[in-house]
Amino acid sequence: MTAYDDLMEFTRDTQALGQVAGRLGWDQETMMPRGAAPQRAEEMAAMESVLHARRIDPRVGEWLETIDGKSLDDVGQANMRHIRRSFERTSKVPAALATRLAKLTSAAQGIWAEAREADDVSAFAPTLAEIIMLKREEGHALAAGGDVYDAMLDDYEPGTSGADLEAMFGAMRPVLSELRAAIRESKGPTPLKGTFDEGAQMKLTRLLAKTFGYDMARGRVDKAVHPFSSGSGLDVRITTRTNPADPFNCFYSTIHEVGHAAYEQNINSDYLLTPLGNGVSMGVHESQSRIYENQIGRSRAFTGWLFGQMKDAFGDFGVKTEDDFYALVNRVGDGYIRTEADELQYNLHVLLRFDLERALMSGDLQVSELESAWNDRFEADFGYAVDKPSNGVLQDVHWSVGLFGYFPTYSLGNVYAGCLNEAMRTALPNLDNQLAKGDTSSATAWLGKNVQTHGSLYEPRDVIERAAGQAPTEAPLLGYLKEKFTGIYNL
Repeated sequence: MTAYDDLMEFTRDTQALGQVAGRLGWDQETMMPRGAAPQRAEEMAAMESVLHARRIDPRVGEWLETIDGKSLDDVGQANMRHIRRSFERTSKVPAALATRLAKLTSAAQGIWAEAREADDVSAFAPTLAEIIMLKREEGHALAAGGDVYDAMLDDYEPGTSGADLEAMFGAMRPVLSELRAAIRESKGPTPLKGTFDEGAQMKLTRLLAKTFGYDMARGRVDKAVHPFSSGSGLDVRITTRTNPADPFNCFYSTIHEVGHAAYEQNINSDYLLTPLGNGVSMGVHESQSRIYENQIGRSRAFTGWLFGQMKDAFGDFGVKTEDDFYALVNRVGDGYIRTEADELQYNLHVLLRFDLERALMSGDLQVSELESAWNDRFEADFGYAVDKPSNGVLQDVHWSVGLFGYFPTYSLGNVYAGCLNEAMRTALPNLDNQLAKGDTSSATAWLGKNVQTHGSLYEPRDVIERAAGQAPTEAPLLGYLKEKFTGIYNL
């Protein structure tokens, strides 16, 4: 065996252990008894300790020095690039700090959940402050004198920076705010009314998952408080949630998570349990979930088909025509929850979090000031006040698990999705005729071929540029949103 073969064999075992750790996380969110949380924190910390040790194993450094990267093909060179990046990055973080963070953030999920249920910010604030302290320590180690927040971003979107995102989001915010304000003064569709059987919701949601190409032989759909996708390769699981008064929450959460899951399921099978066998970044990942959910799932053509499925599942539910249903699915309305936000206002939720977490990491904002800062910004952006912490600063799980730098990838994914949708529509001029029949196969095949199959072979921006034919920019997304919502609201 060559040094490269030895390195890849070692890496596959590390990747497999990482999948096991991910399965522990999935279980914690879906089936784990609440009383098991303290033990699970110990288990997660032990797994992180093992993984951290493998990622900085001296043999990895020796193999990297020994292997002549120029002798490898494109796949080999990409594997080396990812392994080197992980080795150098992980080596900067002390093992004790990595283990302490894993233990704290595992326990913090339960503390956050109880605080949210009780609407008690003070019950979570000390834990959050400790997490931020440790994340700053980690960030300083990774940044090596550079920007701490940029070092955190690199975990989720290599190649971007806080300054890049600030410029992009700065161009988006006034356009979104102006369109939101105009719509708020217009008369839109009334909200859906009635009670929708949760068993029937789950039956239709599984149909939707299959309609968008989710392979149930390599996946499953469960319920969780916060919908998510977990795993890669041959075991990719998703969760959703039901609300008897709002079936759209269940359906579109499912379509969104199927976008994530399809990405992982459609990666070239040769990359299984290698650094290339996962989505390349959270921004690209989010582009898949968002284009599935919004540009495809909320399109006029597809909602016409879904309207028929809804009538079959629930009978007459008070909506008369396909046009009315399309407007209802895309209704812009007041709301506090990011994951339930309409397509137009969603990015405003993300931009708020980006600015606040960046300030937390820089020290410009203290945890004691966070709730007030959140509420002030929310009222400025949305025009009404937060009514309770569970609808405000306590609504998201991300900070409790230490995911600083993750939030902006949601909006970056929307930007990427806008670029991909423009290119896909050009390549598939008859797409709407197929979507009107509930046939997403051309769209999902285009995305599979142009984005998903590559896994992490290319850098994030390169993936989008290769598929879209141009460097990513916010312009296609903003153009799409303006055209869609001015049409729905007759602006």
